[in-house]
Amino acid sequence: MARTELITTTTLLFLILPFFAAADDDVQTLLSIKQGFNNPPSLLSWNTSNGPHCNWTGVACAPATGAVTALQLTSQELHGELPDTICDLANLTVLDLTNNYISGGFPSVLYRCNQLRHLNLSQNLLVGAIPDDIARLTALRELNLSGNNFTGDIPRGIGRLASLEVLNLQNNLLNGSVPPEIGDLQNLAVLILAFNPFSPAEIRPEIGRLKRLSYLYLRYMNLIGPIPESFDTLTVLERLDVCQNQLTGSIPAGILRLPNLKILYLYQNKLTGEIPRQILSTRLEEIDLSQNLLTGTLPPQVASLENLTVLYLEENGLSGELPPEMGQMKRLVDLKLFTNRFNGSLPQDLGRYSNLRYFEVSMNEFSGELPKTLCFGGQLQLISAYTNNFSGNFPEEMGRCSTLQHVLAYNNRFSGEIPADLLSLRNLQTLMLGHNSFSGKLPSILSPYLSRFEIQNNNLSGEFPSNFSATMNLQVLVASWNSFSGEIPTRVTEFQNLTDLLLDHNRFSGPIPLNIGSLRHLSNLDLSTNQLTGDIPTSFTQLPSLNSLDLSDNHLSGAIPPDLGNLKLSKLNLSNNDLTGKVPGALDGPAFERSFLDNPGLCASDPSLIQTLRSCSPPGDKTQTIPPAVLIAILVVVGILTLLSIGFAAALLRAYILQRRDFGDYASWKLTSFQKLSFTEEDIRRGLTVNHLIGQGGTGKVYRVPMGDSAVAVKRIWNGQKVGRKNERLFEAEVDILGRIRHSNVVKLLCSISGDDSRLLVYEFMGNGSLHRWLHSSDSILDWPSRYRVAVGSAQGLHYMHHDCSPPVIHRDVKSSNILLDEELKPKIADFGLARLIGRSGEPETVSVVAGSLGYMAPECAYTMKVNEKSDVYSFGVVLLELATGREAHNGGGEMNLVDWAWQHFQAEKPLAEAMDQRIYDPFVSEQMFAVFKLGLLCTSKLSADRPPMNEVVDILLRHELHPDHAKSVDGEKPLSSRDVSPLLCHKSLRSQWGSKVVDDSFV
Repeated sequence: MARTELITTTTLLFLILPFFAAADDDVQTLLSIKQGFNNPPSLLSWNTSNGPHCNWTGVACAPATGAVTALQLTSQELHGELPDTICDLANLTVLDLTNNYISGGFPSVLYRCNQLRHLNLSQNLLVGAIPDDIARLTALRELNLSGNNFTGDIPRGIGRLASLEVLNLQNNLLNGSVPPEIGDLQNLAVLILAFNPFSPAEIRPEIGRLKRLSYLYLRYMNLIGPIPESFDTLTVLERLDVCQNQLTGSIPAGILRLPNLKILYLYQNKLTGEIPRQILSTRLEEIDLSQNLLTGTLPPQVASLENLTVLYLEENGLSGELPPEMGQMKRLVDLKLFTNRFNGSLPQDLGRYSNLRYFEVSMNEFSGELPKTLCFGGQLQLISAYTNNFSGNFPEEMGRCSTLQHVLAYNNRFSGEIPADLLSLRNLQTLMLGHNSFSGKLPSILSPYLSRFEIQNNNLSGEFPSNFSATMNLQVLVASWNSFSGEIPTRVTEFQNLTDLLLDHNRFSGPIPLNIGSLRHLSNLDLSTNQLTGDIPTSFTQLPSLNSLDLSDNHLSGAIPPDLGNLKLSKLNLSNNDLTGKVPGALDGPAFERSFLDNPGLCASDPSLIQTLRSCSPPGDKTQTIPPAVLIAILVVVGILTLLSIGFAAALLRAYILQRRDFGDYASWKLTSFQKLSFTEEDIRRGLTVNHLIGQGGTGKVYRVPMGDSAVAVKRIWNGQKVGRKNERLFEAEVDILGRIRHSNVVKLLCSISGDDSRLLVYEFMGNGSLHRWLHSSDSILDWPSRYRVAVGSAQGLHYMHHDCSPPVIHRDVKSSNILLDEELKPKIADFGLARLIGRSGEPETVSVVAGSLGYMAPECAYTMKVNEKSDVYSFGVVLLELATGREAHNGGGEMNLVDWAWQHFQAEKPLAEAMDQRIYDPFVSEQMFAVFKLGLLCTSKLSADRPPMNEVVDILLRHELHPDHAKSVDGEKPLSSRDVSPLLCHKSLRSQWGSKVVDDSFV
């Protein structure tokens, strides 16, 4: 018996000892790999003193043998190339190195990993072509190379990976083609090739041979031509996404018959024809066919899709009535049909049986009443029904919809009174009911969070409520073209955040409220065509942000306040009043020539400048005799002044010589004015002293030059040498750009002064300096509401440059130090030395040098000389991340920049609260801070196509007004999706940089 036991024990030892030896070899290999990565701090646990190697960070072993089978080293700050010893781990089957800094080409050292089944190298710095001999990794089931910088073609050899089940190559720089051999991957279940600048080509029909394919993601790949008919053989396909390409032709009917299809995304293509009538895939949950060229009517079979939650058909040419059966849909959550030609009445049961959240049918020809059942599910947030032919009363039931945030119902034929309960909804932020036929009086209770209230062009009457509940959030109040009467209540001046107050074309009477100057953020004020009387309040001069003022067609009297000219107005209209006296000197110029018509009592100092006004000097030449005593006194004074002048002559001559040496011959200088000036070039020259110097950069110096009670900022570019061609171009660029821009969030260029040796740019002075100083250098901490206003204002300035200027302007150096703040902390974009005019919005502009600032430059600036507005969007995204986190864009200390840090924090699924600026973080504002942070991530996407344009950035920011009831629990965060940031589905790709999580449903 003992002999038998001895033999058995000996046998076991012979079997076990090789395994222990293999495990010991793996320990040495792991230590070698750590050394190959230069001993990163993240692998401190890789030490024999820290217990068994199977417990080390990211190491997984076979339970029976201790042999290493998996290395999962996601976000471990690994740098350099892959160590040569990696495949000495003979049993390695899983290698996940997501989100590190691994560089070089595709690691050929991996060809020795004979057992490797799952390879994830996503979100690294790999470059070059994907090698054709990648097929040597014969055991691979998953290959994820997304988020790198691979170029060229997808190699033909990829088709020889017979066991491959998941292939993810998205977010690279692949600019070649997709090989037909892609159809040889018969075990493939997931194929993701999105967001690569492939050469224009049709979708490979061979994809239709992949019978096991369940997830197909081909977004933004320069695809052209039709959707292959072969796709109707993909019987297990659950998700099909070929958005944002240039696909043409009709939608194959076979796609809608795929039995397992749940998600169908075809938006932003050029598909034509009608939506196929035969829809048999009852499993469909989301359909997005928006932004195509589809025509015809909506098939009634859509209403039979019992699992459908999302239906997006906006921006097509669809027509006809909606199927009445749509009112019976039980799971419909989001319905977007705007910008089509639909007509007829809406199904009156719409929303009765489902939790409808977004209802967008604007820009159609719908008629009849708005369904009363839209909010029966208690989830409705948005009604967008503007520019239709809706009539009847606005449903009173909407006044009980507590979740409602935005109502856009202007340009219809609604009548009756505005439901009082609608205005008082506690979550309501936007109410736009203009251009209808509403009548009656205005309710006096407003939602505490209402930010935009528009009721223009209706038949509303009666007095404007004097007990209007003031909300600190109201920014826009438009009540023009109604029949309101009585006095403008002083309560209106309590809306402290108003930027636009338009009450024109009513019957208001009495005086303008005296304390209107308390509206410190007011930019546009229109009280024209009323019956107002009294003086123009002097408090108007206390409105630092006022850009447009229209008081015309009233009965205002008295003098124009002398200091009104100190405001930086781009529009002023005081015509058709009873004003008297002299026009203030600052307004006495041709820029305001049409501002004072039909005021017989007004006069001008120089009628040649304002030809519509008479001269203030009496007519005729009335010479008076000077008394002898007065004449003697005058002669004495003149003599004294002459002697004093001789005494100062030498000093003045010396000063002139010094000035001539520093500034050149001022007689030859040219002053170009862009505003009405209250100073001369001599005033500017005298102010350029060391005591007034406030900044210095690579192109010159900046001075704060006092001008009485105010000041101007002067950028002095180059002195003491002839201006070079490059510097001349920078100067001319800034003058050319700023001279034509007129926006309250772009710093105003007052004039330019040019000479032989110097160039001077004179701006309005921004008393609170740069945003960078307030975020990173100032002793005073900028609170969150102020930061949010800075985000909105600077976004609106960039939006103006990109979308409203003709031609558009790209700044090319957006950063927090180029966003200046005035006395009210209103942001203005400055420093346009690198800016360029571009011929067409979105068209890349070739530049001769890489321009921008470290930490703010978009990735494409490093490898291409073609930039467009999306480069500005990237830089602005960095600013948004600065505002939310309080961190600098680039600290210069060798650590990762802010963008990389923010993405890593996000990808690690850490609580967003930990990323916020802890000096100001408060759960009360957490939702808004998180939204700005997430928008910053979206704007800093690696590929420019992933970034939203500035008009959508502004829309996203305006949709996230501060709302305390929406504050999220710090521990209750959910994964980011596009709907957290914007209702625009074109940005569902934000999580495209999540590496191995790419096939999760939350990805899109």
